[in-house]
Amino acid sequence: MDIVLASGSPRRRELLERAQLNFTILSVDIDETPLDNESPTDYIERMVATKADAAIQQLSDTSQADHDSLTSPFIILTSDTIGVLSDGKTVLVKPVDREHAYSMWQRMSDSVHEVWTAVQATQVQLLPKAERNPSEHTQCLQIINQQRITERTEVTFIPLTTQMMSNYWDSGEPADKAGGYGIQGLGAAWVSRINGSYTNVVGLPLAQTLALIKEMTEGSMDTVNPL
Repeated sequence: MDIVLASGSPRRRELLERAQLNFTILSVDIDETPLDNESPTDYIERMVATKADAAIQQLSDTSQADHDSLTSPFIILTSDTIGVLSDGKTVLVKPVDREHAYSMWQRMSDSVHEVWTAVQATQVQLLPKAERNPSEHTQCLQIINQQRITERTEVTFIPLTTQMMSNYWDSGEPADKAGGYGIQGLGAAWVSRINGSYTNVVGLPLAQTLALIKEMTEGSMDTVNPL
């Protein structure tokens, strides 16, 4: 079954490639601003659902010829990663600037936070030509199954100094990462221990995602070359 990874994240792409999963990439652009008083659970579930909707819309806007070349049904895979402070309420997203990053890091310093990743698999099929409305592209695709998981990993930071934060921000690595750090990069020096999935902290809980895909394809893993 064909898989579309609706993400521009190079880290998620690399993780799926490590599993020798066959997939195509579709980048989607959505507003990731948390709503007022939105809980971390509500936020992350809204993100993966919105990304899936955006991917379906983007695919629906292609030409009919493009639709007819797709293998139906196929899976749209969406994911979103956030950090959550120990209060269980404060969401750590991608920093908008240096000050925002510092404010998050100061609260994460010498403390434990959690990294949450939600993964949604949306199984979509093409409607038969006789049922399509040529004037409404959105009717070319139909959702037939949808499942979602959320993985949580505890991460402990060492005490951080202002100089450490300054040097890290200047490296350029934090800008596009939830919580403003990358455990697979220079940010690893700040992590004293983790409890849970390492790949979840990178941006995609790989074992859990492969299990989700397997369940969605009714036990068939033809798209994966088992390691």
